[in-house]
Amino acid sequence: MLLHMASNHQTRPGIGELAKDSARDRIGVVMGEVGGRVQIRPIGGGTEWDAMPDNVVAPSPREELSARLAIKNGNSRDGL
Repeated sequence: MLLHMASNHQTRPGIGELAKDSARDRIGVVMGEVGGRVQIRPIGGGTEWDAMPDNVVAPSPREELSARLAIKNGNSRDGL
């Protein structure tokens, strides 16, 4: 899975980037935008959820590192 690094500027993360839904306190990958809502997929895959654009922010460096570590750990368990 290809993920882009979250940028340090204050714009909302784009498609393919890690993002945090601050209303749900969840991190995932931005998949797109439909009907004025941002669609985010869990890092390990699964069902996307909708988030209000104002609640979608770049994760902190610590949150991003933790998310990337979870991806690597999942890949190593799967033998990838």
